[in-house]
Amino acid sequence: MSRRMRIAFHTPLKPMDHPTPSGDRSMARALAGILSRLGHEVIAIDRHDPARRGLVEPDRLPEERARQRARLAELIALRPDLWFTYHLWYKRPDWLGPEVGAALKIPYVVAEASYAPKRAGGPWDLGHRAVGEAIRAADLVITLNPDDAPMIAPLLRTPEAAVTIAPFLDAAPFRAARRAPGAGTPMLLAVGMMRPGDKLASYRLLADALLRVRDLDWRLTIVGDGEVRAEVEAAFAPLADRVLYRGAVDGAALPAIYGAADLLVWPAINEAYGIAPLEAQAAGLPVVAGRTRGVPAVVGDGESGLLPALGDAQAFADAVRMLLVDPVRRATLAAGARARVDREHDLPVAEARIGAALTAMLARRAAELAA
Repeated sequence: MSRRMRIAFHTPLKPMDHPTPSGDRSMARALAGILSRLGHEVIAIDRHDPARRGLVEPDRLPEERARQRARLAELIALRPDLWFTYHLWYKRPDWLGPEVGAALKIPYVVAEASYAPKRAGGPWDLGHRAVGEAIRAADLVITLNPDDAPMIAPLLRTPEAAVTIAPFLDAAPFRAARRAPGAGTPMLLAVGMMRPGDKLASYRLLADALLRVRDLDWRLTIVGDGEVRAEVEAAFAPLADRVLYRGAVDGAALPAIYGAADLLVWPAINEAYGIAPLEAQAAGLPVVAGRTRGVPAVVGDGESGLLPALGDAQAFADAVRMLLVDPVRRATLAAGARARVDREHDLPVAEARIGAALTAMLARRAAELAA
């Protein structure tokens, strides 16, 4: 890809400068960084607004659409060469990219689109239809969660418009934090924001599972904070003498925390895939996580970790027990974790694949225009 492009980068779900850490924010920043390293100018069109509400209710979607579309003239005036939207779903569709792309006749690229046909005709129908329209308009759809691909495929303009890449991260700082396994008390690690719903459910299941292995020697560090911290602490109260709460941690400090641990434990209830399992494996930690959605795409069951049945506290406890009592197995999985990230999930691998996908898409467009 020889031409330097000005790329409008849109993040409907969460701006890249949002103060709250999350996997979504991390992946958006990583994608924008790749585009910059490929030689392009990336223009972030979203900024954190403390006054802006979070996810709106279904009856507020028309208002949100109008608020977004009020920016169209301003965004068209930017005259980007390409529009790139990261993460759209029925609660936060892309009201802007298809319109700007059509007005300027520029390529429209989407990464991590989630399309759920079951939302059709329901309270979220407006957002659902907007996601479908965006996918149909896209010149390229980059899928990070393989679970999304079957729902997206029927909407594509051409099968060549879809490319799947493995979720990724910059493994270098985590690789540098790796240490040889210690011979002392095994150190477990859980990383996740403390939010209602699935995150809280994961914490509660983790507490339940760890209660079932309290006959073994271990300690747990929890990284994360949020509005349900009191509920999380209540769940772990019977294990309080074994648990260290680190709260929210700046990204630069995370590698050292992973490097001090022996095993990542996270039930991952209803998670798309999760950045924490990638960070852990990059630091040489095996992972015990629930077998759900895109998690098997980032953790190899029996290769880099163990994936017990989703929501089964006893199965989760059994997997943790297996690795606590067998340091040789733990070390084998740790080696597999390092190799997996280096082979499939490291930044240079993703950069090469995204660069190739953009080059192929631009060539297709040029051929279509010349025909």
